[in-house]
Amino acid sequence: MTSLAAATSLSDGLPSMPLGNDFADIREGVRAVCKNFPGKYWRDLEARDEYAEEFVAALGAAGYLGALIPEEYGGSGLPIRAGAVILEEIHATGCSAAACHAQMYMMGTMLRHGSEAQKLRYLPGIATGKIRFQAFGVTEPTTGSDTTQLKTRAVRDGDHYVVNGQKLWTSRAHKSDLMMLLVRTTPADQAKRRSEGLSVLLVDMQDAVGKGLTMRRIETMVNHQTNEVFFDNLRVPVENLIGEPDQGFRYILDGMNAERILTSAESLGDARYFIERASRYATERVVFGRPIGQNQGIQFPIARAYAEWRAADLMVRAAAALFDAGRPCGEEANTAKLLSSEAAWNAAEAAMQTFGGFAAAREFDIERKWRDCRLQRIAPISTNLILAYLGQHVLGMPRSY
Repeated sequence: MTSLAAATSLSDGLPSMPLGNDFADIREGVRAVCKNFPGKYWRDLEARDEYAEEFVAALGAAGYLGALIPEEYGGSGLPIRAGAVILEEIHATGCSAAACHAQMYMMGTMLRHGSEAQKLRYLPGIATGKIRFQAFGVTEPTTGSDTTQLKTRAVRDGDHYVVNGQKLWTSRAHKSDLMMLLVRTTPADQAKRRSEGLSVLLVDMQDAVGKGLTMRRIETMVNHQTNEVFFDNLRVPVENLIGEPDQGFRYILDGMNAERILTSAESLGDARYFIERASRYATERVVFGRPIGQNQGIQFPIARAYAEWRAADLMVRAAAALFDAGRPCGEEANTAKLLSSEAAWNAAEAAMQTFGGFAAAREFDIERKWRDCRLQRIAPISTNLILAYLGQHVLGMPRSY
């Protein structure tokens, strides 16, 4: 697949947006790690409903999970664009970063709003992979995407918070050492603003299980190892509060642009995977005496998917450039998420049609990746919520919800 080779600057005084094969050494290194985890590895994991222990360990050992953590805390101190490249390449090889991507965007909340003691206690271990920081407790059964109305309650009791409530879709909680948990510390009807009254706590999972925290695995169409989590008088030390009480929603929002950018990069990798597989198969597969890629019904959907991937790639790069420059990037990050998830899905559909019946055979890995990339259109944010954001905050139309 061809691409522009040089990096360029938008203009003097504005963020620099790299084009083409940026961070080539990182891309090569990630591919080298992923080479040891072919499709059979992922198929077997799914059949056994197991977590990608070996894959996560290999990424950690290679230093990729600590790429965005500052050097003074044991990481590489790389920009978010480098993190996006890592996740993109993982998905372009046919692997999945879902087992470990959360810490890349969650640790930003700790970096920007956590105490120095919290950073020193946790970040070096997260950088080496010794501490798994993969669980993000936000969504609840009765509130869904309406985060400001969540009900999990944390009440101050001396030098602890006592937590009661329930979280849903908390992926990898049973494989994490540390959870970032969003709780209500002031009742909604007493908060001055809709966005206030929420706080962020760090939960030591090894300490909490069986002492007020229980989990139930949820079977899903993809092997995302997700859970329902229950809190029953769980005691969390006050020293585990990130930042100020009642300001947690603002802290979480700080990390959402990073989440959008990084998960968008995964969709770019998925799109590349499908386009490359479909193009190659369409060239090699001969039916009725000629390659099926000679037929416009096969060729054009793949070509269109390529064009959509190129457009989405530029938006992801623009969002990352703005984020790394400390500039507002909500519009770009959300647009990147929308375009990349749709590019991946359309590329997946093109690949399914190209492979025909073979696409349904597990050994070809098309159906596995097809299921994976469909999820990106509803998680971590749905397409409709992105459109609502753009309609209200960018185009100035009335709030739709």
